[in-house]
Amino acid sequence: MKRGYHHGNLRQALVDAALSLIAENGPTGFTLSEAAKAVDVTPAAVYRHFAGREDLLAEVARQGYDIFAALMEFAFNGGKPSALAAFEATGRAYLAFARKYPGHYMAMFESGLSMADHPELALVAGKARAVLERAAESLSQHLPPGQRPPATMFSAHIWAMSHGVVELYMRGNPGNRGPFSPEDLLEAGIGIYLRGLGLLPPDR
Repeated sequence: MKRGYHHGNLRQALVDAALSLIAENGPTGFTLSEAAKAVDVTPAAVYRHFAGREDLLAEVARQGYDIFAALMEFAFNGGKPSALAAFEATGRAYLAFARKYPGHYMAMFESGLSMADHPELALVAGKARAVLERAAESLSQHLPPGQRPPATMFSAHIWAMSHGVVELYMRGNPGNRGPFSPEDLLEAGIGIYLRGLGLLPPDR
């Protein structure tokens, strides 16, 4: 894995090294010294950029949330023909992110980082959550204001459903995977849930 560091941005080189180490050993299975060794610098050089391993993990997670929010925004604003299609697209973007950026995903959701200790994470995570909430609001516009379920509530439920599909059917033991693709499972779950809230007609 060692590729050496010769010039340029050491901070980003350490982030990239951490991503490789996370993919190999998980978000808590490496040390700052191992990240330094991967880019061929001394541990002292690392401490000029990161106070410790958690600080490095937080930067990996922050960059992940930035990518995640951009993917969600693109999915929502990508010229979808209806509010439902836009909402479903954000769910699929969640799955696509977990599949394409596993190191970032693990740093974001499996490292035990505290949002309270890293307010920059809370800020950028809020950008992604806001996309889902806007999608939820657009989906309920046809209902009278007093009959609309809170967008923050049902967008959070869709986030939880997306996360559950990732954890159970994209990651972990492949033996747990059933005959349906993660995308099909999520789309069916979203449809059933939204019909239950009265946001979709029963025959859709």
